[in-house]
Amino acid sequence: MVTATIGAVSVREVNRVISVAVLGCCGSKPLRKLLTATTGTIGAGALVAVSDEVKHAYAASERTVRVATTLVTCMNDYRVTLKHKLGREEEWPSLLKACHQRCADRTLRAIEKNGSIFIKLGQHLSSMGYLLPLEWTETFVPLQDKCPVSSYESIEEMFIEDTGSPISDHFISFEKEPIGAASLAQVHKAVLRATGQEVAVKVQHPALAEWVPLDLALTRFTFSTLKRWFPDYDLSWLSDEMENSLPQELDFALEGENAMRTRRHFANIRGSPLIIPDVKWGLKRILVMEYVTGHRTDDLDYIDSHGIDRDEVSAALARIFNEMIFGDTPLHCDPHGGNIAIRSNSARRKPNFDIILYDHGLYRDIPKQLRRDYAKLWLAVIDADEKDMRRYARAVAGITDAQFPLFASAITGRDYRAVTRTVVSHRSAAEKEEISGAMGDGLLQQVGQPEPLSKHDTVS
Repeated sequence: MVTATIGAVSVREVNRVISVAVLGCCGSKPLRKLLTATTGTIGAGALVAVSDEVKHAYAASERTVRVATTLVTCMNDYRVTLKHKLGREEEWPSLLKACHQRCADRTLRAIEKNGSIFIKLGQHLSSMGYLLPLEWTETFVPLQDKCPVSSYESIEEMFIEDTGSPISDHFISFEKEPIGAASLAQVHKAVLRATGQEVAVKVQHPALAEWVPLDLALTRFTFSTLKRWFPDYDLSWLSDEMENSLPQELDFALEGENAMRTRRHFANIRGSPLIIPDVKWGLKRILVMEYVTGHRTDDLDYIDSHGIDRDEVSAALARIFNEMIFGDTPLHCDPHGGNIAIRSNSARRKPNFDIILYDHGLYRDIPKQLRRDYAKLWLAVIDADEKDMRRYARAVAGITDAQFPLFASAITGRDYRAVTRTVVSHRSAAEKEEISGAMGDGLLQQVGQPEPLSKHDTVS
């Protein structure tokens, strides 16, 4: 039993409070009693000859304790490290970096063991270089490629449960090995029985249904506990965003609607190279789409060997997402490298390529006034008009004057002084290093500042 303390809070208290979150996600009184009894420790041989319900309770308890122990250990590590700041100024940067690394390593181990939506959370954190120290973001980078793969048998069971019939009733062929996997789903290549068309079948990982309610509760508790004991370091907006976005991402029928809505919009834009696979049918956990493949947009060998102009690719991507941000269509909020592909199109002279956009689960409809204010914010940035930058930063994201310098650097990747002079210049090596260090070191002092951004996170 761990006995470390943070101020007046102990692991025992944290486990007790987290158990409340767990109990809220579980059903019967026997389960609640069992979880209460097992929140502190897990018996090694307790899973022998017990029901699936009790097995779930033990597994839930194990996941809970893993999160609680990691949380308390990291909080205690930061508390002890912060005590060393005064009187050890020369050593402070290295002490802080070492603390960041220890805590990032512990958290990574907990994320990998718990899996489920924790993998997605870690992937999100790995991309937050504008906010988190490099030790955290770089440690979580491997999670981008660490995605679970569900067995074909579990997928077959899910098909029967969701459609009332086996996979073979829907498809002439269905490749058992997925052609791609992500934190929430995997994709299989198949041939429709009704039409003989080759399709991509996106299926949700069946295990998610079991753990999402508990894991969301644990995520919420983790960030609310951090806020309680370190009020200046508020990351609770992350759990709020997960609770808002995850149900959308787990509804594949909604994803199909998003895809078709965007497909119809861009079909009316003459010369647009955007391709969105046609949706054949979709349910909450199953989505069947036209099979369309391409290469990653950072596959420069493919781009160059097919005579595709790199600048044209960059311009096309900018036009596509500018249309989503400033035009009259919903915004795709997960455009990472794995969700965008390029393919040569010799039938069209300019551009001589198609841009393929996948994964339409997370969309936002941006109010017209917000689109206008955001456009004016970027015009002010281009003009180095600090007065209007501050005005529209407040309108877009509620940014105060005190928060503005950090916000301006975060959205531009530039030193604040450069932003107020001109952003139309190359960053020097010194500026890059200064910005990277400021963002990392600023975590402990300013991590609570970005919270207003969550209100309109889709325009960042």
